[in-house]
Amino acid sequence: MTTETKLPFDKAFVSSFSSATNEPAWFAELRLKALEQFEQLPMPKPEKTKIDKWNFTQFQQHTVKSQAYSSLADLPEEVKALVDVEAGNQNLYIQRNQTPAYLTLSEDLKNKGIIFTDIFTAAREHGDLLKKYYMTQAINADEHKLTALHTALVNGGVFVYIPKNVEISEPIQAVFVQDDAEANLFNHVIVVADDNSSLTYVENYISTVEESNALANILTEVVANTNARVQYGAVDNLAKGITTYVNRRGVAGRDSEIDWALGSMNEGNTISENTTNLLGDGSVGDTKMVVVGRGDQTQNFTTKVVHFGKHSRGNILNHGVVKESATTIFNGIGKIEHGASKSDAEQTSRVLMLSEKARGDANPILLIEEDDVMAGHAASVGRVDPLQLYYLMSRGIPQIEAERLVIHGFLAPVVNQLPIEKVKKQLTEVIERKVR
Repeated sequence: MTTETKLPFDKAFVSSFSSATNEPAWFAELRLKALEQFEQLPMPKPEKTKIDKWNFTQFQQHTVKSQAYSSLADLPEEVKALVDVEAGNQNLYIQRNQTPAYLTLSEDLKNKGIIFTDIFTAAREHGDLLKKYYMTQAINADEHKLTALHTALVNGGVFVYIPKNVEISEPIQAVFVQDDAEANLFNHVIVVADDNSSLTYVENYISTVEESNALANILTEVVANTNARVQYGAVDNLAKGITTYVNRRGVAGRDSEIDWALGSMNEGNTISENTTNLLGDGSVGDTKMVVVGRGDQTQNFTTKVVHFGKHSRGNILNHGVVKESATTIFNGIGKIEHGASKSDAEQTSRVLMLSEKARGDANPILLIEEDDVMAGHAASVGRVDPLQLYYLMSRGIPQIEAERLVIHGFLAPVVNQLPIEKVKKQLTEVIERKVR
């Protein structure tokens, strides 16, 4: 028996919500078109995971009204740990459930023409620019039911635009806080680096409730135009019971680079897609991901780099730890299209299982349609080496502490390579809590 996919919200509701947020006509029309397409489109089919009984559509609350934060001092302690409160973060956006709750951007970045605002303000005040990138270059609304559902019901998110020839060294950060168990997240994030520009964007998802039956349907579009560089770091830490679909996709132009540093620490069932399309010659896509699964959750991660441009380079590095009766699956895909000569596609995925009931899988896939290329993959799934534990315990280290050290040692090759220090620190702290 499959889960009912009929939506609890109709065309009138979507139109009413769109009107209330004062969206431009093109944004509202895209919502309604996606709503119509929803019924005809299929569900996505992640490799080796059946999601036909997962609930992606049955919920009551589309939006939860929340108070804004008057200052960083008002943040919950869990959120304070993610931002530099003492420094008074100069480039920070915080969304509380669906409410834009705090925003600051330094005068220096404003003077350089940088746009950093919530998605609905962007639609009203920067509509022509947003329209150029919204669901046009990276993700399409009609790919399957979940992209259509997202497009129809998007209720939050952020827009970041870096103009041509602007390079910024200080990171821009967005924090999405869920502090209401009924708050469903349909966030849309767009990060654009125009020609010869660069930025570092850091994103956090955090639940301050212990358990929730909410849904998270999150789409991210990253565009790096000619000779641009985007470093994108994200740590997802949503509560137990939340069913999550997250799709982060990048498009890289000539001589551009997109670096992903991702940590998935969600407590509920999760389907994650991360794709980098290397369209331009000399483009680079690098993805590093760390995952910890525990309890009875199921997580499926598909990481894909598609080479269209000549001399393009793609790298995937995934490490996951699975505890108790959880299941974690890595699907790594490197695809080199015909004509993408001199390209290089490499990937490594490893899963460490910590108990008899834990399940892990690593599926490396190479799809090569060009002769003059380089490609390689490595994958492994295994349990903790008893010799490592014996060695540590023979030195007087208790078994629980010995296992903790083994886990950190297993994840360290990925964590230590993450290019964003803030993400590296946050991931280390979350991993420490989970493995204890």
